[in-house]
Amino acid sequence: MKKIGFIGLGIMGLPMAGHLMDAGYEMHIYARHPEKVTSLVEKGATRHSTIHDCVKDVDAVMTIVGFPQDVEEVYFNDNNILDSVKEGTYLIDMTTTSPTLDQRIYEEGKKKGVHVVDAPVTGGDTGAKAGTLSILVGGNKEDYEACMPLFEAMGTNINYQGEAGCGQHAKMVNQIMIAGTMSGLCEALSYAKAKDLDCETVLKSVATGAAGSKQLDFFGEKILYGDYTPGFFMKHFIKDMKIALIEANQCELDLDVLSQTLANYEVLEAEGYGDLGTQALIKYYEEGYNEEIIED
Repeated sequence: MKKIGFIGLGIMGLPMAGHLMDAGYEMHIYARHPEKVTSLVEKGATRHSTIHDCVKDVDAVMTIVGFPQDVEEVYFNDNNILDSVKEGTYLIDMTTTSPTLDQRIYEEGKKKGVHVVDAPVTGGDTGAKAGTLSILVGGNKEDYEACMPLFEAMGTNINYQGEAGCGQHAKMVNQIMIAGTMSGLCEALSYAKAKDLDCETVLKSVATGAAGSKQLDFFGEKILYGDYTPGFFMKHFIKDMKIALIEANQCELDLDVLSQTLANYEVLEAEGYGDLGTQALIKYYEEGYNEEIIED
């Protein structure tokens, strides 16, 4: 594979595409907002005005867009990917989306003679920029192996999860863990502040013990200093938690911590905080939304 089509050049996609170019791949891109991909064009990427033109003559197409409806749009709407690519193309959806939707893309792809894998990532913007993402891959094992050089250009922890949709299921596991950890971090810091502890000292003290986590490492100080710059948008995390709950309900699992965390985030989204980073969950405690619910 030499020619790559890339769709979804946001916080994550832009550096991921850059790493592929650094690895020597010819890059073709489609972006709704051309001004946001200037750096890639200057680096040598070819920008196309339609999805059809972007993907019609490439060896692999990568997508990492926002919501399931965005995935549906690029794969199934007018000038879509599935109708535009040549036989034998590899389609790699790296969006965190519905496992059922990626299974549908896989089945449609089989009918058209293309290879489809779901490969959501974790590691946030930090991992995307550093090229150290974890990549969770579902689909045919031989397609996973064929795409490995592409994955290795963007990540360092790449694992095959199983048949189509299993990459997305594995990502749901990741998001469920993050939901509980972020809630615990915000509640713990709220407690530390209420007891007049020096929060910087507390964070340093617990970071290397049993309470240590990537969430603490990445977001502890940001929470303390009110830095809510998104490495991952709150609105996208809400989307992920909803998908996880739908999938859990289908197998009759009650995930109470996930349900409560989602409800807390939805309160903040309703207040206009959806474009902040996930660490802005602390606002739920600092601004007294939990107290309002208790009083009600």
